Amino acid sequence: MFECAEWITHKENKLYEPVCFIKKFYVNGKIKKATLNVTSLGCYYPQLNNKRVGNFILAPGFTSRKRVQYQEYDVTSMLKEASVNNLEILVGDGWYNGKINFGVAQNVPKALIAQLNIEYENGQFEQIVTDSSWLARKDKLRFAELYDGEIYDSNYRDTPVNAQLLSHDKSIIVKQQGPDVIEQERIKPKAIIKAPNGDTLVDFGQNLTGYFEFTTEAKRGQSVAFTVCEELDKEGNFYNENYRDAKARFEYICHEGTNTYKPTLAFWGFRYLRVDSFPCEITLDSINAIVVHSDIKRTGYLDSSSPLLNQLFSNIIWGQKGNFLDIPTDCPQRDERQGWTGDATVFCRTASYNFYCEKFFEKWLTDLRLDQGEKGNIPNIIPQTVCWDWSTTENTGAVWGDSATIIPYQMYLTYGNEEILKNQYDCMVKYLGYIEATTKEKYLWSGCDQFGDWLGLDAPSGSYRGSSNEDFIASVFYYNSVKIVEQVSEIIGKDSQKYKELKEKILEKIRATFKQYKTQTECALALYFDIVEDKKSVAKQLADMIKANDNKLQTGFVGTPYLLHALSQNGYSEVAYDLLLQEGFPSWLYSVKLGATTMWEHWDGKNEQGEFWSENMNSFNHYAYGSVGDWVYQEACGIKPRLPGFEQVTIEPHPTHKLDYLSASIDTKYGKISSKWYHENGKVKYKITTPVSAIVIIDGKAHKVEKGEYTF
Repeated sequence: MFECAEWITHKENKLYEPVCFIKKFYVNGKIKKATLNVTSLGCYYPQLNNKRVGNFILAPGFTSRKRVQYQEYDVTSMLKEASVNNLEILVGDGWYNGKINFGVAQNVPKALIAQLNIEYENGQFEQIVTDSSWLARKDKLRFAELYDGEIYDSNYRDTPVNAQLLSHDKSIIVKQQGPDVIEQERIKPKAIIKAPNGDTLVDFGQNLTGYFEFTTEAKRGQSVAFTVCEELDKEGNFYNENYRDAKARFEYICHEGTNTYKPTLAFWGFRYLRVDSFPCEITLDSINAIVVHSDIKRTGYLDSSSPLLNQLFSNIIWGQKGNFLDIPTDCPQRDERQGWTGDATVFCRTASYNFYCEKFFEKWLTDLRLDQGEKGNIPNIIPQTVCWDWSTTENTGAVWGDSATIIPYQMYLTYGNEEILKNQYDCMVKYLGYIEATTKEKYLWSGCDQFGDWLGLDAPSGSYRGSSNEDFIASVFYYNSVKIVEQVSEIIGKDSQKYKELKEKILEKIRATFKQYKTQTECALALYFDIVEDKKSVAKQLADMIKANDNKLQTGFVGTPYLLHALSQNGYSEVAYDLLLQEGFPSWLYSVKLGATTMWEHWDGKNEQGEFWSENMNSFNHYAYGSVGDWVYQEACGIKPRLPGFEQVTIEPHPTHKLDYLSASIDTKYGKISSKWYHENGKVKYKITTPVSAIVIIDGKAHKVEKGEYTF
C-alpha cells in the first residue's frame, strides 16, 4: 500500500493552522469500483466533490507514534464520470501534535498520504496518488486544537501553492485496527438560561462528548462564539476552571445569509455552552449537540425500582460513551484526555458488559504493546505522548501497569477469543520481568514509586494516594498478574509451571509480610484476590469498618472496584447494598442527587453548597468509579461466565429488601442473558433467561438448566 504515493505537506507549516490538500482529476470512462486509501500525520477530513468521504471523526485515530493507521473508503458512487472531480483533504494537528502532548507542542509537519484506485468497466486501472502535483492551501478553518477548540472564517480565501514532498517513513502505515469514531446521536437543548451574571447559557441536560451544529441568519463578519463547561457554580453562573489550560472555545465568522456549521477537527466534553456571541437571539431550534464516540454496540442493560440507581446506571453508560473515543481516555474535557492505563484497568469488565468493545481494546492494547519499554515497563499513558516518555523511566505503577495482563484476560473472559491472549502474551511476560527486576524485595513488589489507592478518601493531608500500604497493593497486583499469566500460558499452550511456582512464593511472602489490614482497600483486596486465609474475620473487619464509618466507603480508584465484590462474596451482601444505595457523601448516589449525568473523578467533585473540590483535577466525566457496574451485573443480578465468552454461565443473584426489583442483561455471541429478581406477595421471584446451559443458584441451591426462560 502507498508504494507510489508520497507524504506531502505545506511549505508553511504553522502550529494549529490546518492545511487543505487538493487534487483535481478527470474520470474518463464507466467506473466499476473506486477506493480511496488515506492517512495523515495529524487528523484529516476528506471531501470528494464537496461531499464528505466516510464518517470517521478525527481519522486516522490516536495511536502509538510507532504506527499510523490508514482508512479505505469506497467512493465509487461519489465520482463523476466523464467529468472533472475534486478531492480535498483537510489536515490538522489533532492527536499528532500540539497541546495533546501535555502542552509541549513539537510543531512537526502536518502531512498527508493518499491513494485513489479507479477500476474501469473496460478493465483499465488508474491510480491517483499524493505527489508534488497536488496543491495545498490554508483553510477557512483558521485554527484547530483539541484542547482549545476551533476558529472558522467562512469568508477566508487563500491561493493554493504546490504541495511539498516530505521524507517520512511509510513502513509505519498499517491498516485500521479499531472501530471508527462516528457521530452517534443528536440532543436538543433542554433550556436556554439567563445566568445571574447576565450570560446566556445553552443547557443540553446531559454531560456529553462531541460538538454542536448551529444554524443562523447573519450579516457578513458577524460571529458565533461559544465556550463550553460541564457544571455551573453555586450561583448558577458559567464555570470551567476545571478545564485548566484548555480554552474549550469555538468561534465562527459568518458570511451573508444562512450559516450552518459543525466542527470538523475538534471535540469537547460539555453540558453547557456559554453564548459569547450570536447574530440573533439563540433559541432551542438554533442548535443541537452531536454525541461522538467509537462505534461500539450497546450490549448491557441495568434497571431497578430506584430512580436514583437508574440515573447512576445511565451515568455509567454516559461516562463510557464520553471516554471511549478511539482510546479509553481518563476524561474528555480538560487539557488531558489521555489513555491512562489505571482507569481502563479497573473499568474494563464493566466496559465489556456495557458495550461490545473487543476490537476497541485490541487496537489500544496493540499500542500498549508497541509502547512498552525495553525493560518491560508499561507507560502509565497509552498511547505515549511525545513529551512524557514513560517507556524509558522507572515509573510504572501497579494497577496502571497491570493493564498489560488484566485487560486482555478480561477481553478473553467476556468474548472468548484466544487471539488477544496470544498477541499480548510476550508483553505480559516482559511486564512480570520488569517487576522482578525493580522490586527491592524478592517475591514482593516493593520500594518503587506507586500511585497507591489513588484519590482514596483516607489519604493523609496533602496526598492523593490514600492511606493503604502501597507495597501491599503493588504486591497483590503482582500476584494477580502472575496468576493471570499462569492461566494464559495454559490456555495458549505455553509452559505454566514457573508461573505456578512463582505465584505460590509470592502469596506466601505476602502473607508473611502483611499480616494486618488497616484500611477498607487493604481488606477488600485481601479478600477479593484470595490473599487472606481467614476470610471470615477479615470480611467481618471490613464490614465493621464500613458500619463504623456510617455505612460509607473510604476507598479510591484501586479499592472501589473490588469493595462490593469482597463484601457480597463473603456473606455481606446487605452491607454492599448499603454502600450502593448510600445517598450521603461519599457515595455513588451523592453525585446523582447533586444532578450528575456522568461519573465524577472525585466523590465530592461538587458539594451540597455548590462548592467545587478543586480546579486542578476535577473532572465531571471520569468513568473509573463506574466500575461498580460489574458488581451489579455479576453479584447483585448474578451473571457470571463459567466458560469464556459466556459459552456457559452461572447465575446467582443476591436480592435485597432495599429494592423492589433489579434486573441485568448482557448480549453475548450466543444470545441475551438476563436476570431479574423482584418482590411479590412477601417472596422473592427470579426471572432468568439463558441462551446456553447454566447453573442457576437460588438461596444456595443449584439448578442445572439448558437454554430457555425460567422462573424461580
